[in-house]
Amino acid sequence: MFAETICSAVSAAGLGIAAVTAYRKRFLAAARLAAYSLVPIGLVMTGAVEWAAETAFSPVAWAGFGVLGAAWLLFMGTRAVERRSGGTRKERRAAEKAARREAVAPAASAPSLGPSTRPAAKAPQKKAAPAEDFSDIEAILKKHGI
Repeated sequence: MFAETICSAVSAAGLGIAAVTAYRKRFLAAARLAAYSLVPIGLVMTGAVEWAAETAFSPVAWAGFGVLGAAWLLFMGTRAVERRSGGTRKERRAAEKAARREAVAPAASAPSLGPSTRPAAKAPQKKAAPAEDFSDIEAILKKHGI
């Protein structure tokens, strides 16, 4: 009851300010103020204010929000741990089995370890004259995307 009275008073005050604004020939601003002023009374008429007041003063509702917060924290915590460890338990086991199966190729005499991490040997490049050696500058510019 108290919340409805306050919302009605806010709406009436807002409509009064909108009327004064319209009297000053600022019709667009007055219409906008009138629209904002009608929101609280509309919420009262739909019952949203009564529901919010019942929820705000209900200890059971606040306990429910606490339980929802704890569930969210648990969910996010388990997701963070799962990402750090590299997937779910089932995925890790499948990756270990696949790694054991593919460690040695069927007809190979030595274990195949996958693609090499070392860069491939490059063909020797022709060096420019000392006065025209701008390779360092070019490397810096390429690094910065210029």
